[in-house]
Amino acid sequence: MRDEKMDNLEQLPEEVKRSAELAGIDTSEKNRSGSFFQQDNSILCAKSRQKGVEVLAIEQALEKHDWLKDYYWKAVDKHKDEYTMAAAKGPQRGYFLRTEPGVETTYPLQSCLFIGKEGIAQRVHNIIIAEEDSHLHVITGCAVNTHVKGGSHIGISEFYVKKNASITFTMVHNWAEDVDVRPRSAAHVAEGGTFINNYICMRPVKALQMYPTIHLLGRGARASSGSIIMAKKNSLIDIGFRVFLKAEATSAETISRVVARDSSKVIARGHLVGEVPGIKAHLECRGLVLSPKASIHAIPELEAKQENLDMSHEAAVGKIAEKEILYLMSRGLSEDEATSAIIRGFLKVDIKGLPEKLKAEVDKLTEMEYGI
Repeated sequence: MRDEKMDNLEQLPEEVKRSAELAGIDTSEKNRSGSFFQQDNSILCAKSRQKGVEVLAIEQALEKHDWLKDYYWKAVDKHKDEYTMAAAKGPQRGYFLRTEPGVETTYPLQSCLFIGKEGIAQRVHNIIIAEEDSHLHVITGCAVNTHVKGGSHIGISEFYVKKNASITFTMVHNWAEDVDVRPRSAAHVAEGGTFINNYICMRPVKALQMYPTIHLLGRGARASSGSIIMAKKNSLIDIGFRVFLKAEATSAETISRVVARDSSKVIARGHLVGEVPGIKAHLECRGLVLSPKASIHAIPELEAKQENLDMSHEAAVGKIAEKEILYLMSRGLSEDEATSAIIRGFLKVDIKGLPEKLKAEVDKLTEMEYGI
């Protein structure tokens, strides 16, 4: 397997840059603390721009750090399903990101997993570690070249948040209509740690199935997720977020916004498991169905295994209220403009933990790609 390292992402072909930028990648790298870029199964770039921050290809990291084997396939079970087993058999591609103790990333790190050839099967294994008292921000973009219609992606991601550390991980998907996507992710969060997981999908995909599982293992650990999904065409999206609250004073919150149109189908899951007294957890899912053939199936689950828990959920799925459209039309908007404004507002979720500059990028992406 041949890697072609480049000095910076500005060297990417223009069509590759355009697709990557729609997935949140800053090809100028001005506001990034490091970059990783994998095209198909080749590593094109892996570099850090900040002291105390590591950005390496996973096979290079395994060679450099003997201790890394203690984290490899420990959060995710390689025998979980056919996709994890397939990833375990494949070549070791993917990235390793790590902040040293006490280090905070000045700007987010960025990683891009890019499919450049038609029909490629991309398999990656990523490990992300925030050491004690460190704070790591990551934006990862998954995208395909403009001419690519089909392919597959299996991504294993294992997160480890140490004592009083935090990881904010924002994933933006820019796939194509005939791409199958199977991320398999899990996180271990220690005492006082925070894991924030955000997901944005505005483009069609053949089938996407992901259900990150978070284990809050230390007192005061926290988990939060925010999802913005615009399902289009014949997309089948099965997405969720599961949190096991295993220690005292832990808390979790998951919020999702889903819009389904055309013939798309979305299953929006959430599962919060309270295993000790004194935990706090909330789950919220709201959806808009814009077409007669589209559907959203919300499945919120709360599981209490102890007394004295504070757990709640909200779920609502429906269509745009006619009175809202009429009101905006009375203010001078056309029907299409009124509908677009309502959907933009619906999708505008306050994604927690993002730096201000990254928030602006996410808002811009939402404005560009909400698609009516």
